[in-house]
Amino acid sequence: MATIQWYPGHMAKARRQVTEALTKVDIIYEIVDARVPESSRNPLLDEIGQGKKRLLVLNKADLANPAATQGFIEYYQAQGLPAVAIDAQRTKGIQRIIAETHAVLADYIDRQKTKGVRNVLLRAMCVGVPNVGKSTILNRLAGRNIAQTGNTPGVTRAQQWIKTGEDISLLDTPGILWPKFEDPLVGKKLALTGGIKDTLFHADDVALFALETLVAQVPDEVKHLYRVTDADLQQDLPDLLMTMTARLGFKDDYDRTSWVIINDVRKGKLGRFTWDAVPQHA
Repeated sequence: MATIQWYPGHMAKARRQVTEALTKVDIIYEIVDARVPESSRNPLLDEIGQGKKRLLVLNKADLANPAATQGFIEYYQAQGLPAVAIDAQRTKGIQRIIAETHAVLADYIDRQKTKGVRNVLLRAMCVGVPNVGKSTILNRLAGRNIAQTGNTPGVTRAQQWIKTGEDISLLDTPGILWPKFEDPLVGKKLALTGGIKDTLFHADDVALFALETLVAQVPDEVKHLYRVTDADLQQDLPDLLMTMTARLGFKDDYDRTSWVIINDVRKGKLGRFTWDAVPQHA
């Protein structure tokens, strides 16, 4: 698979906007996809977010392996980075964001109250690569549909402040994606989970990447969904993809089969998977 590069002009602009906005906020909500927590983190944030308090929010936890999610949370917290897992689509865990925000900013809140500020307003900024659910999280925190949402990367285009029912004011920002994926596997993982526009990669490359794990971990589900046998699963992956294509009645259209596999993974039809490995504690 060729190295995916996607850095449209609005993302370069977004980086400048985020850098400028950092002076206006007290905490950064770094939103990542719980299925690919490391792959969906933005290396640029470490560079431009220095000195700011940060809360890592692992969204779409309902689609990720629960044990792996807990492992990632423990790993990040061991690194001194507070982290919470949520399912924004079903409004699960949203209150954890608010509670953890108060915990992270406890010293700041105390200092403001010492100065005589009765109602301390906390200013937060949501940052993340495209399609990790930032806008859905903002809407859940606000208790109303204010931020535009969509299942394709790049829906959010401009900054906007959003009030919540709590003492937090949120600054939405466009998704930022780094200019180059140094590790081709990162590109495949983001493509598989919907973090890259579907027109920017070859579906068969991503489907074959997914099949390697699916055949090893959930062979029964693969057999059931794609009408293959134990003997079929012994084939090389490209041959298996062609067998699936035939069994599904798609003739020689293996690209169609590839998209079926990718969309099934995205919807969780084959189970809950985390495609990144939990790093070892230092």
